[in-house]
Amino acid sequence: MKSTHIRILTIAAAVLLVAAAAIAEGRHGYGGPGGFHHMLKQLDLTSAQQDQVKAIWVKEKPTLQPLMQQMRQNHSAMKALEASGPFDEAKTTALATQNSQTMIQLQVEHARIKSEIMQILTADQKAKLAQLEANREARMSKHTPPPPAD
Repeated sequence: MKSTHIRILTIAAAVLLVAAAAIAEGRHGYGGPGGFHHMLKQLDLTSAQQDQVKAIWVKEKPTLQPLMQQMRQNHSAMKALEASGPFDEAKTTALATQNSQTMIQLQVEHARIKSEIMQILTADQKAKLAQLEANREARMSKHTPPPPAD
């Protein structure tokens, strides 16, 4: 039972890692279709607002890049560990823990970026963004499998 639990956690960590890498590479989440960056394009930002958003991303890039590099390294290390032979619970747990800490840091950075961007939006733009986010959540919930029965 414990081995199954660890494997589930390992798979979950790998899925989160891939999702975070995709976010950072702009395919989903903040950059891709339906993501925050894409939603901003639908808000009819003024050129001044666009410049401010770009400045925020440029300012935060040095913080995000090392975190994304760490995510890629964690992903590679997990894949190598999985392919190396017998399951090593201690190493897998260590990598999953490191990955979760990196994910936490990424989530904090993304929240910081969004907070900064929200400060430059008008009330109408904030309302429109809230609606776009609600629509996205509704679409995503259709694709989320139900939790496993206990």
